[in-house]
Amino acid sequence: MSITAEEKARVMKDYATKEGDTGSPEVQVAILSSRIATLTEHFKMHKKDNHGRRGLLKMVALRRKLLDYTRSKDEARYQDLIKRLGLRR
Repeated sequence: MSITAEEKARVMKDYATKEGDTGSPEVQVAILSSRIATLTEHFKMHKKDNHGRRGLLKMVALRRKLLDYTRSKDEARYQDLIKRLGLRR
């Protein structure tokens, strides 16, 4: 499952650190969080979609790695990001 181009553009605009920012960890984590939420809803209806579940687990692992990277570089950015996204930890 994917998010729409409009949703992706909105997320990039909301979490960008500067104009035209598409690759900062904040933007990447926000996009992954949006995709993870979409897939989570998908799995509520399609419980036996194990191939899709593997992709979900890969996205969760990638988001965790990006969050760990952000935390190692700047604790304040990390805390702000997880607060804005509503992630626990």
